[in-house]
Amino acid sequence: MMRYLKLLLLAPIALVLVLLALANRQIVTFVFDPFSRGTDAASITLPLFVLAFVVLCIGIVLGYSAAWLAQGKHRRAARSYKRECEKLVAERSELRAALPVTAPALLSQK
Repeated sequence: MMRYLKLLLLAPIALVLVLLALANRQIVTFVFDPFSRGTDAASITLPLFVLAFVVLCIGIVLGYSAAWLAQGKHRRAARSYKRECEKLVAERSELRAALPVTAPALLSQK
């Protein structure tokens, strides 16, 4: 079901991106040094849609990185809780093993 929902959402986005790429095939020059006035400036010439896709990809990577860094405290807490849970499960097993055999009613409880 999720695969169909994802396809339903991504198909129109892909269609719009393809249409934008077809409409923006003009060649543009991207200059890396805004203070240089000569033709010896560091620049690159490419179609406009390529430049737009590169900027989009950089934005996605930066957004993903920012979200990943912001969620660090939650991942750290989850690791801490997991270690505590494993420690408590081991302690419970040790305590159950230490119970006398004459208390079977306590062993059946969970």
